[in-house]
Amino acid sequence: MQVIISVANHSHEKYAATICNMIEEAAQLRGTGISKRKPEYIQSKINEGKAVIALDGEKVIGFCYIESWDGEKFVANSGLIVHPDYRQTGLAKKIKTAIFELSRKKFPNSRIFGITTSLAVMKINSELGYKPVTFSELTTDEKFWKGCQSCSNYDILMRTERKMCLCTGMVCAPQNNGKQVEKTKSSQSWEQFKKFLSQHKKVLLPKKNLFLKSIKF
Repeated sequence: MQVIISVANHSHEKYAATICNMIEEAAQLRGTGISKRKPEYIQSKINEGKAVIALDGEKVIGFCYIESWDGEKFVANSGLIVHPDYRQTGLAKKIKTAIFELSRKKFPNSRIFGITTSLAVMKINSELGYKPVTFSELTTDEKFWKGCQSCSNYDILMRTERKMCLCTGMVCAPQNNGKQVEKTKSSQSWEQFKKFLSQHKKVLLPKKNLFLKSIKF
């Protein structure tokens, strides 16, 4: 396996359709989460230098891109995807770290945030310095929330007036300066995150409770 992770460039435009298919298949498998994207949108992120791609030879095996909201006050690392054959190899963490570092370089004064149902992504985020937050602390940009319309749980988001959903919101403040927190601190952050989830089980929707019960603390 000769995996190369790099900032995507014009030569990677040809992979846009494949990446979109990977994103859609992952969303269907999870039943939650990832917003659908068109190849043209993925190509625009590649051409803007706002994406990280992982290749094994000529085979695309991973991808993630940057989006900015509220006049670049908030930045999101979106569409994280790993080919099924390469999961549980540490590739997702490497891609997430690479896109995080790229985000810090391009948007040093922005708050990096994300919403996800993936426990693996939550753990990686925690190790990078993200903290779990309520949705009220995330961007209010309508374009961002409009992207949730393709998610099967969009009705939950709307019924709660965008206060909660199956996704968990996480934010990393600018003062972290792109550096990963010390291992001891990241471990504490992860423990605090699990505590946060446990404390909120009782107030979340029944459907979210079922999701949380699947997590072993």
